Amino acid sequence: MNEGMHRVLLTGAAGGVAGRIRPLLRRLYPHLRLSDVKPVDELAANEEFVAGDLADFASVRAICAGVDGIVHLGGVSVESDWESILAGNIIGTRNLFEAARLEGVRRVVFASSNHVVGFYPRRRRIGADAPPRPDSRYGVSKAFGEALGAFYADKFGLGVLAIRIGNVDLQPIDERRLSIWLAPDDLVQLLRIGLEHPDLHYEIVYGVSDNAQSWWDNAAANRLGYRPRARAEDHRDAALAAQARLAPDPVGDLFQGGGYVSAEFSGDPQRLLAGGEKP
Repeated sequence: MNEGMHRVLLTGAAGGVAGRIRPLLRRLYPHLRLSDVKPVDELAANEEFVAGDLADFASVRAICAGVDGIVHLGGVSVESDWESILAGNIIGTRNLFEAARLEGVRRVVFASSNHVVGFYPRRRRIGADAPPRPDSRYGVSKAFGEALGAFYADKFGLGVLAIRIGNVDLQPIDERRLSIWLAPDDLVQLLRIGLEHPDLHYEIVYGVSDNAQSWWDNAAANRLGYRPRARAEDHRDAALAAQARLAPDPVGDLFQGGGYVSAEFSGDPQRLLAGGEKP
């Protein structure tokens, strides 16, 4: 692992995922800068909070100044209207990468999403090289972020890891999450790879724990040294019991993106399933 990550910026620091990983990150890095449009309370001795609006380039450049690496969780974290997605996830992500370049930041870990590939059938196992099939405006914005990360890595030499995150929680809470669950400790392991691995240029990996039912081949992450420790199967009974209380989703239950697929859906699921079986 590469040393020198003394000051790390965490965007989206007021969000739920950030809240789960902050206690782990602040044990690893000497200084953790937290940023969000909302304030973050109860700072540890080695944490600072700097407010930032991703849609405002000057604001983003200010929060990036003087940091060695960035964990970019910020932006709109769920499906929304195009205007919100454009400001937070497209303009905001462009601002983040450009500010990182200008400020001499060495690494960016980009929080992508499983919704980049949400229209793949659940019966198909895919790798990180699978072409995007986004299931939502949100998924489209994350596919844009992946492409932008590749551009900044190839054009400007920034080290970039894009993590197609499944679902970060203490345990999987339904049947779908038995396939996509990511324990906070395993996410931090991936973040460390993105921030510290000496040979990283640009990679897409899946943010998923060691789940037997995973839909994703995570060979790219494994090649970089990822060794997840948590297993969704340890929580299987509770997840299936919770699933039994949910209403069926005739469309979403067929595809990896779940409810993000079925929301506003007016297509032909059988045609999509047939297309998803092409090599």
